[in-house]
Amino acid sequence: MSRATTLHSERAYRIEPESQYTPQIGALVEMMNYTRLTTLQAVEGLTTEQVDTVPEGFGNSIGMLLAHIAAVDRVYQMMSFEGRDFGEMDGAIMGGLSMGQQGTPPPTGQSLDTLLAELDAARKLTLDTFTTKDDDWLASRLPAPYDDMNQHWAWFHVMEDEVSHRGQIRILRKHVAPKKKE
Repeated sequence: MSRATTLHSERAYRIEPESQYTPQIGALVEMMNYTRLTTLQAVEGLTTEQVDTVPEGFGNSIGMLLAHIAAVDRVYQMMSFEGRDFGEMDGAIMGGLSMGQQGTPPPTGQSLDTLLAELDAARKLTLDTFTTKDDDWLASRLPAPYDDMNQHWAWFHVMEDEVSHRGQIRILRKHVAPKKKE
């Protein structure tokens, strides 16, 4: 059974916060989990070559977008959980965040499993940290210089960014792994 199928059977079509989270954080987590389910479904079964291909007329590969999604989680962890300045991120995170335009570009030739392992690791840290927070924290502002946003908006944006890029992944998939007509 694939990760997407397993997650679908466990989480789809319900927003029911689990007991380890406060109610609002739990609802956010369920939405983030569903978003991740749809991302996993969008990339399921792709080969390394398909993940690395940048079709003509496009600026990114599916692999680059997956690296970006993981990097966004990492950046918001740094800003939200650690109170660190955006400028303090390492080159690998910046490479993923900027889709290779700054920092160290994510390497090509990574298998889908490798890319998904980084997505899983980044999200695991987010979800584990959420168990130590409460709804008052979720409503609080991020530390300066990001104090114009609150925690809830920041983590909503992480989910929103993934949804946006998942749409791009679906379009790219049609170019790199078209369905065969029977």
